[in-house]
Amino acid sequence: MAKQSGKRMPGRPKAAENGKSTKEVILQTAIGLFINNGYQVVSIDDIAHNAQVTKASVYYYFESKAELFKESIVALMVRIRERINEMLGADKPLYERLMDVTVAHLRATMTIDMDGFMRESRTSLSGDQVHEIKAAEENMFVSIEQAFLEAIEKGEIPRIHAKFAAHSYIALVKVGNYRQADGASLFADVEEAASSIMRVFWKGFIGE
Repeated sequence: MAKQSGKRMPGRPKAAENGKSTKEVILQTAIGLFINNGYQVVSIDDIAHNAQVTKASVYYYFESKAELFKESIVALMVRIRERINEMLGADKPLYERLMDVTVAHLRATMTIDMDGFMRESRTSLSGDQVHEIKAAEENMFVSIEQAFLEAIEKGEIPRIHAKFAAHSYIALVKVGNYRQADGASLFADVEEAASSIMRVFWKGFIGE
C-alpha cells in the first residue's frame, strides 16, 4: 500500500486558515456580494479577490458563476431554515414564536429586494438550478407548516389548512419590507411591521 505523502493533490486549493474550508469562505463571500450588488454585477474575479483566494480556487469548487450563485442561495436558505427551526422550537405559544420569526426575518431582509434579486438572475440559471433554489425555498415553508400542524395536534389553534397558512404567512412577511415609489416603507419600524403582519395573519387564520 502506497504511503501518503501529505501533499495536496495538484490543483486543489489550500484550506482556509480561519477554521473554515476554502469552499465555505467562497460561499459566504459570494452570498454577501450577490445580495449587496446583484447577480449581473458580481464577477468570479470579485469573489476571488474578496475571499482572498485565486480564481482557479473558485473554479475548483464551482464550474460557473451560475452554479456558485445557486449554491450560495441554497446555503443561505438552509441557514435561514435552521434559524427558523430554532425559533419555532422555543418553549413559547405559537403566536410568540411566529412573532420572533417575523421580526428576525424583517430585520435580516430590510435592505434586500429578494424578489428583484431572483428575477435578475433567473435568465442566467439553468432549469435545474432554478428548481434546486425553489426546492430549498419550499423547505422553509415546510418548517412553518410543521409548526402549524403540531399546534393543531396540541389543540393550541383550530384546524386550518397548514400549507396554505404557511405560504400566506410568508407572503405577508415579504410585504413588511415593501418600499413605495419614493423609497419610504409602509411602516415606521420593524416592530410595527411585525405587529401588523401578525395581527392580520392571526385574525385571518386563527380567528382570535
